[in-house]
Amino acid sequence: MIIRSKAPLRIGLAGGGTDVSPYSDVYGGAILNATINLFAYATLIPRSDDLVVFNAVDKKETETTTLDNIRSKGELQLLQGVAQYLKEKYEFPTTGFELSTFADAPAGSGLGTSSTLCVAIISAFAEWLNLPLGEYDIAKLAFDIERNYLGMAGGKQDQYAATFGGFNFMEFSGEKVIVNPLRVKQKYLNELENNLLLYYTSTSRLSSTIIEEQQNNVNSKKGKSIDAMHKLKEQSVMMKEAILTGNLDVIGEILNFGWTFKKQMADGISNPLIDNIYETALSHGASGGKISGAGGGGFMIFYCPQNTRYHVMNALNLLGGQFKRFQFEEHGVRSWKI
Repeated sequence: MIIRSKAPLRIGLAGGGTDVSPYSDVYGGAILNATINLFAYATLIPRSDDLVVFNAVDKKETETTTLDNIRSKGELQLLQGVAQYLKEKYEFPTTGFELSTFADAPAGSGLGTSSTLCVAIISAFAEWLNLPLGEYDIAKLAFDIERNYLGMAGGKQDQYAATFGGFNFMEFSGEKVIVNPLRVKQKYLNELENNLLLYYTSTSRLSSTIIEEQQNNVNSKKGKSIDAMHKLKEQSVMMKEAILTGNLDVIGEILNFGWTFKKQMADGISNPLIDNIYETALSHGASGGKISGAGGGGFMIFYCPQNTRYHVMNALNLLGGQFKRFQFEEHGVRSWKI
């Protein structure tokens, strides 16, 4: 028997960072994101002995241990941590397994790769163990494992995006999360796919350092940072209204509005390379953009109205990055047995 799962990565369109505690606990957060046809994959193969094999294919990292000696560490921490947590929480087989994973984008690229991978792994185990988990259950479990069990810094949006899929307006208040699926007309989706460029800066970053500074700024009541997060929460509502009503011409302005305030949340969100890429895109026809994820590197998105995408692509091709074509993905995590 082989168990497989796949979960979609996401692009954050508005409100990024307001899903991170303690801001979301104190003030409430709001995010608008959409999943795309880049995925994180997990394959689970039960064994007849007590050996456990963890294999991160894209990272070329493998470890073999036994069922009683799973430890969360190093490059395989996420794979090991999910397995160990589920082993402690649910009735587990007494035999081992092989767990292999792969992601279409590297960790640190700003598309929620780690959380999406966590969701895919949980879904594969749920399929194997016949766990009655709904979307909210899987997303909450992924958050608990990453943030509490493994102590990995970050927010809440990625786990819910990967689990639910599609366009979602998400609201965060303490432990409470509400996912509001958006019914976006197909012609608006088509136009968004045409006008949004996904550009990899060919750099990655450790998001935890930026997120920890953001958290410290809230804890220390740093007014400039908190006010910036308030503005980003407003941005998520502006973006939702623009997309649902088809007022797509203002999306670039809304992205630019958010980018201005996102840079005020913490140091390191932007840098000279990112600033140069951003200004180059705008000078060649983009009306706005942002870094995807916490900042510091990874993917950027740009809104290119009319027929400007090709001018922007030609200009950014000279800066060493690369474009990633994508389509929106309406389905969340899926798992199956062979």
